[in-house]
Amino acid sequence: MRLPGPFEIERVQESEWPGRAVEFLLLNVTQAQFTETQTSRDERFVNVAQGLLRMSFHSFVVRTAQGILLVDTCVGNHKDRPSLPEWHQQIFPYVERLNQVGLTPDDIDFVCCTHLHADHVGWNTKLENDRWVPTFRNARYLFAEQECRFWEQYHVDNPGGPYERAWKDSILPVMEAGLVKRVGSDYEIMSGIQLHPAPGHTPGNVILELDDGKQSAVMSGDVIHHPVQIERPEWSSNFDLDPDAARQTRLELLARLADSGVILMGAHFAGPTALTIISDRDGYGYK
Repeated sequence: MRLPGPFEIERVQESEWPGRAVEFLLLNVTQAQFTETQTSRDERFVNVAQGLLRMSFHSFVVRTAQGILLVDTCVGNHKDRPSLPEWHQQIFPYVERLNQVGLTPDDIDFVCCTHLHADHVGWNTKLENDRWVPTFRNARYLFAEQECRFWEQYHVDNPGGPYERAWKDSILPVMEAGLVKRVGSDYEIMSGIQLHPAPGHTPGNVILELDDGKQSAVMSGDVIHHPVQIERPEWSSNFDLDPDAARQTRLELLARLADSGVILMGAHFAGPTALTIISDRDGYGYK
C-alpha cells in the first residue's frame, strides 16, 4: 500500500487481526465505554457489528535519495511465541510482500525499530540452518541506546522472563553480527528523518518525524495503538510499561499534530493507516 506523505512511503503488511476485544488492548476500558466513542462506529478500524478492534501488523518502507529505510519489523517467521497463538511458529508472506513493492531484504539500507517488543523486531532475523541470522544483511540496524540499556538490565534482573525469547532470537543475533548502531533518541537517520524520544510504552521508545520540505509525517510506533486513542488519549494500552508516561507522551504528540496537516502513521492502524489529527470541542479527532 502506497501512503501519502513525504518521500515515498509504502506499507508492507505482515498480518492483521480482523477483530480483537477492547479489553485485550486497552487498560481498564470496558466495552460499554468503547461503544460511547465515535471511533466505535468506524468500520475501517472496528468490526462494528461485534464491537471488536481491527489491528494491523506492518512495516513502513521509506525510499529516499540517501537510502531505503525500513521501520519496525513485525513478528517474524518461526518465532517461538507460545503465549499468543497468532504469533507462535507462524509462516507469514512478509518477504513476498516486500518483493511486491519491488524490494528484497538485501535492498534495505537502514532498519529502525521504534522499540524492542516482539512485534516490532521479528523480521530482524530469519531462521537459516537452525540459526538466527540477520534478514537485512546489508542494513544498519538502529536501536535507541536508552531502549537497549533498559532491556539489557531487564534480562539480567528477569532471567527467563516473558520478553526473553524475542531478545535472544531477534535482537542479540544482529548485535552479534555487528550490524547494530546504538543511537540517541534524537538521532537524525538521514536528512529529513529524525528520531524523537517518546517514553512510556517502553522507556526508550522513539517516534520518527519525516519532512522532505513539502510534506511531513510522524511514524508513532506504539504511542497510539488504535485510532480510538486519538479520541480518548487518556486510555493507555495494557502493554505500556509506564501507562502514565505513555498517556503524557500521547497527549503531547496529539497537541503538536492537531490541525497541522502532518500525517500520523500508526504501527497498528488498519484501514488507511495514515491519518491527520483535528481538534474539536471534545478534544481530538482524525480524518
